[in-house]
Amino acid sequence: MKRRDVIKGLTLLPLAGGVVGSAQSASAAEGAGLLGILGGESVVDGPLKAGAQVYQSIGVEPVINCRGTFTIIGASTLVPEAKEAMQYAGNYYVQLDELAMGVGKRLAELSGAEWGVVSSGCAGGMKLVTIAAVTGGNPEKLVRIPDLTGIEKNEVIIPRGSRNVYDHAVRNVGVKVITVNTQEELEAAINPRTAMIYMMSGRPDATGPLSLKAVATAAKAKGVPVLVDAAAEALTLNPNVHLQNGATVVAYSGGKAIRGPQSAGLLLGDKKLLMAAWQASAPHHGPARDNKVGKEEQIGMLAAVEAWVKRDHPKEEATWTSYLENIAKRVSTIDGVTTNIRQPQGLDNRTPNLTISWDPNKFNATGADISTLLSTTKPRIAMSSGGGGGGRPGAAAGTAPATPSTSISLAAWMMQPGDDKIVGDRIYAALTAKRPPLVETMAAPAADLKGRWDVTIDYFNEKSAHKFIIETQDGNFMKGSHQGTFTTNELVGTIEGNEVKFQSSSRMLGDNVPFTFSGTVNGNDMTGKIHHGEYLTSTFTAKKYVYPTGKQKITVPVGPPLSS
Repeated sequence: MKRRDVIKGLTLLPLAGGVVGSAQSASAAEGAGLLGILGGESVVDGPLKAGAQVYQSIGVEPVINCRGTFTIIGASTLVPEAKEAMQYAGNYYVQLDELAMGVGKRLAELSGAEWGVVSSGCAGGMKLVTIAAVTGGNPEKLVRIPDLTGIEKNEVIIPRGSRNVYDHAVRNVGVKVITVNTQEELEAAINPRTAMIYMMSGRPDATGPLSLKAVATAAKAKGVPVLVDAAAEALTLNPNVHLQNGATVVAYSGGKAIRGPQSAGLLLGDKKLLMAAWQASAPHHGPARDNKVGKEEQIGMLAAVEAWVKRDHPKEEATWTSYLENIAKRVSTIDGVTTNIRQPQGLDNRTPNLTISWDPNKFNATGADISTLLSTTKPRIAMSSGGGGGGRPGAAAGTAPATPSTSISLAAWMMQPGDDKIVGDRIYAALTAKRPPLVETMAAPAADLKGRWDVTIDYFNEKSAHKFIIETQDGNFMKGSHQGTFTTNELVGTIEGNEVKFQSSSRMLGDNVPFTFSGTVNGNDMTGKIHHGEYLTSTFTAKKYVYPTGKQKITVPVGPPLSS
């Protein structure tokens, strides 16, 4: 899965990567919370103990990363060179502008770009470049952001294929985002108010009429800079592929493929624009003072780039493939299990991947069941899953393939030596465990849910009024709509006995807020919990609206009114 893909499934656990859809999945994850994810185990009350058990010492269980460079699970581990450099950098004091000049010059030498800046992550770098494009380095404009009144450059153009959750970093500056769908719309959108064009690498339209080369050509003719977001890409140097294709600046995550500090980012490109970006960065006061990057991160990021130049990348990829081969060899001894290793193509999330597939009816488990089980029991493993159905209760008639298949997928590039043995053994044990059949009879519904429900959602520090309009109930299954704070969205769900489960998703251009409701119904009342994916959890109560029983005849006017 690409880092920039918007998560389409409403998952219970972000690190599991699959939609929880069975009693086995729900049972494995029951009791999951912000602490004590391993249900039933006591939470340790410290003190913090440095060492191999540093996380466990405060009651947090780490994971084996077979998922990739996702920030939510720590993304990557530091290369030794960065770790050592950061340790030394933390022992001394330095003037940060002088440090930035030294780091910028050295990054230019290493990369072939005009200049380099270390930012507070890739998103922080995107914000800095947006500010630089708006202000041009004028501090009087800088301190007014996000109020862009009187500032000429106040628009950013983004091709629709590049709209994503990360462009908040651009929007946070206060600019007006102009979304374009075609080259003609792009050319018409460029005007004196255009501060820059933002593009995401690896997007669906990367090779079409809105390719970087095409966009850069149109932008250059009007003097408009182009920022490319290449967060999870392998770094290319001398030349950088995006700068070579016309980008003004390219932004990378420091803690993904490069394996520098997790909180750092890397900006390469035009020196004038990057000097204005550094002016906007902490320690300088203004709208990006909160995007601090310390002396340790600057040195650690530079050290990671220095190491990147020397790393044997083909050897690393061969090692990653060997991890997957060892796992595949272990599980392939199970009758009915197939494996497939795919080698990386391109620069984005450049890792070999292993897919392990099986018939869910034969093994009485789906990929979501296995990934949830392994992510919520020790030692925890983060992976993704896919497929399902087969004999699953609720599978639509006629939609299951002749030979149903489900799977889990493992990304190798963030695995560490020895992980392959643990992962292979755990998957083998999970797939060979005895389980009851997946096909089960759902309990008869205990209530008729059709109608309007007035819902109160209790967020961390706010109560919010919502509505369910449940239009149809076909036995255990229902459909309707969920009226949220700003949008109305499709609602689907089930009722089994008095247990209810609903799903909806508030989708906006570049954003998605999932709602997975689970709870119980008792007469005209519902209570339960909501999982919001990356946005954590909340609770809800709902009361069925009882329509007035009074009857009223309607009189239709026979002519215009004679009074008002």
